[in-house]
Amino acid sequence: MISGRCAACKYLRRRCPSDCIFSPYFPSNVPQRFACVHRIYGASNVAKMLQQLPAHLRAEAANSLYYEAQSRTQDPVYGCVGVISLLHQQIHSVESQLAKTEAEIAVLNSLAQEPAAQIQENEVEATFNNFLLEQDIIASRRFSHPTYISSNII
Repeated sequence: MISGRCAACKYLRRRCPSDCIFSPYFPSNVPQRFACVHRIYGASNVAKMLQQLPAHLRAEAANSLYYEAQSRTQDPVYGCVGVISLLHQQIHSVESQLAKTEAEIAVLNSLAQEPAAQIQENEVEATFNNFLLEQDIIASRRFSHPTYISSNII
């Protein structure tokens, strides 16, 4: 290894062997990366996980372990699941806004095609509100699973 011991071996205060499982994924110039992963998973468990994977998947696994450990440190209850739930909630909100906007466009298009004397304003508003209610029901059925949002996220 060119730069001496890897971050894991420095953190664990041991000699870094030439075939160290940690050295490609925890370089010595980023010591907090291994410290965070070690705090959550432990060095032995991380080594076992990396050794069980094919070599081409280990880098992605190390990145994933680091992200999950960082998330768990920031939000001990939900970890990265809290972020995923927040993103699902944002998707649901945007889809709902999109459905409402599409409904408004459809109503306005139908108004532009009909003579103004034939359609009363109250009927249009009632039709529009019914359509919005139907869209909210459809959207709520699609996202009926509970989401858990942590107050520590973002």
